[in-house]
Amino acid sequence: QVQLIESGGGSVQAGDSLRLSCAASGGSFEFLAVGWFREASGKGREPVAGITWSGANTNYSDSVKGRFTVSRDNALKTAYLQMDSLIPEDTGVYYCAAGVTRSDYKYWGQGTQVTVSS
Repeated sequence: QVQLIESGGGSVQAGDSLRLSCAASGGSFEFLAVGWFREASGKGREPVAGITWSGANTNYSDSVKGRFTVSRDNALKTAYLQMDSLIPEDTGVYYCAAGVTRSDYKYWGQGTQVTVSS
């Protein structure tokens, strides 16, 4: 069983940056793919970015491509989401998830709030 805890959220101004962390405990985090998702108020959860277990491959939604960077440090059992040039539309609760593949996330964190004001 893998437990995930997100941190690093907060309230910022448009154009600012934030770095979210997803710390894992238990299980074999280093063999799992990691995904970042967000959920805005009144909207469904949407994928933001993903990274394979080795970190060799990443993917991004069109809305964040070029502004967000996903990475991981398996030695620290932590994944990161660097968010630059934030815009109000990035506001929401951000979740990290882990699973054997990027299409099968079994483990989820509790979420961290990101609020971007104009």
